[in-house]
Amino acid sequence: MDEEIINNYKEAGKIAVRMLSRAREIVKPGVKYTKVVEELEKFYEEAKPAFPINISVNSIAAHDTPKINDERSFEKGDMVKVDVGVHVNGYIADTAITVDLGDNSDLVKASKEALSAAIDTIKPGVNTRDVGEAIENVIKSYGFMPIINLTGHELKKYELHAGLNIPNTKTREQNTIHEGAYAIEPFTTNGAGYVVETKSSEIFSLSSGANPRRQKARQVLKWIEEEYKTLPFAKRWIIQKFGPVEGSLSINELVKTGSLHNYPILREGSNGLVAQTEKTIIVLDSGNIVTTSF
Repeated sequence: MDEEIINNYKEAGKIAVRMLSRAREIVKPGVKYTKVVEELEKFYEEAKPAFPINISVNSIAAHDTPKINDERSFEKGDMVKVDVGVHVNGYIADTAITVDLGDNSDLVKASKEALSAAIDTIKPGVNTRDVGEAIENVIKSYGFMPIINLTGHELKKYELHAGLNIPNTKTREQNTIHEGAYAIEPFTTNGAGYVVETKSSEIFSLSSGANPRRQKARQVLKWIEEEYKTLPFAKRWIIQKFGPVEGSLSINELVKTGSLHNYPILREGSNGLVAQTEKTIIVLDSGNIVTTSF
């Protein structure tokens, strides 16, 4: 991998780690979700967003980000996953922590240790199922379940989910790890071990669809293409740019024409608590580089 590319990944990683450090400081009972987002989005002055900040609480595993004027706040006992992503010149850092506001430290610990086991296992030539097995063994040793239908993923320039998936269990797939960047994210649960789709989220990305009829909607689409390319974005960002009426109207129209994809909020199938730990790793023949060490 080119040294300049590696440096871009590293720089994005440093900024993402600072975002998580700030999240640890401010995620407390009584604090609104929007407060966390406002604080963390200040870092977008240093690197561009790779996707909206995910704040997924308790049984919610992924794809939850607050809307404008969201009134939700954290409560004592909550298990709060904060998942952030930024990029430098298209090279992405994707990383997450779980802030336990209750008494479920073992669930978080299982996720952390499973990630460490995965990082120790992954290298060029290793099968992805072996990485998944390492994750699964650690999680089950704590008496918990991995989320079987959520995976880590390869990263490429302006591509958040590219190439190989990194499973959280020993699968039947026979895929070989090659040099590249990967986001590894063990999800642990005291529930059944799978997620289901629920309601629509506030997160969208470009899709191939028909051109919208309204000129203003076409302008919004063009701006999204130029600003975010293939990467996911938040509805609130469009509203902040184009106003609440036109922003919402255009998003709805672009979804109907198939120009935008909406990400459903994912919930653990039996409403179990979910913990997540995630880091970005550059896998090289010469050794791994963890770009988001914390």
